[in-house]
Amino acid sequence: MPNLQVRNIPDTLHERLGCHARRSNCTITSIVLAAVERELDRREWQDHLAQRPETELGTEAAALLAEERPLRDGETS
Repeated sequence: MPNLQVRNIPDTLHERLGCHARRSNCTITSIVLAAVERELDRREWQDHLAQRPETELGTEAAALLAEERPLRDGETS
């Protein structure tokens, strides 16, 4: 398995990582790997969404939501 070394981590960031790892009962390595994975997943999802064709709703999405909210709120009362 390849290794990755990160240099020049600010002391405050390292302390925060250590605190988070202790609270989570795991290692700093596992915290950092999970964060990197989440960031890559987020960016890949954004790339995926950017490739989708635009959809023309014929009106603003906010207007459609404003129209539906009273119906939803009336159903739950």
